Amino acid sequence: MTNSPATGADLRHTAPTDLIACPHCDAVYRVVQPRPGERAVCARCHTVLIAPRRQAGERLIAVALTVVVLVVAATFAPFLAIEIGGRQHASSVLDAALAFVSAGPIALLALAVAALIVFIPVLRALLVIYVLTPLVLDRPPAPGAATAFRMSEALRPWSMAEIFAIGCAVALVKVSDLAQVHFGPAFWMFSGLVVLVVLQDTFMCRYSVWKSLDR
Repeated sequence: MTNSPATGADLRHTAPTDLIACPHCDAVYRVVQPRPGERAVCARCHTVLIAPRRQAGERLIAVALTVVVLVVAATFAPFLAIEIGGRQHASSVLDAALAFVSAGPIALLALAVAALIVFIPVLRALLVIYVLTPLVLDRPPAPGAATAFRMSEALRPWSMAEIFAIGCAVALVKVSDLAQVHFGPAFWMFSGLVVLVVLQDTFMCRYSVWKSLDR
């Protein structure tokens, strides 16, 4: 359903907790809680504001756990193998990062890449698990849950494991003209992360999480 922006009179006579602002265009609305399966959409820019789903918390925890397992496993598993002139060499994400440790300024770039594709996605997933687990179990929020969820949302633009997988796929298509490239298990794990990120955004209703934390 599409919400209509709140008027000046609505803002004066409505409690702040009953208002919601669109994160994209800043239009302010009076909260109308949709039923599970329905969505409240901004009338101005069509951004989804509220999208409650049944058992969304359990699904998000399952997705977050899967992300942790896949990222950790993909860090150590072979990412790709290149064969040229009868010689073959396999490398993992960890091997690639460690190769630049003693390379001066490039080492900082290697650490930044490792953080964006490994540490930050794992940290976000752990924060989601920490925040949602007590809520799913109908218990009071964990200590510092609001700060943890705020940090998880702040890290969202910097979690780039799926972008790394897509970028590597494009680059390896070009490299394939020069050598035989074989994708390792880690490549397919990172490809799976692309699907998981879409699922996480589909299941996540941030308004519902904040409302649960407020209670």
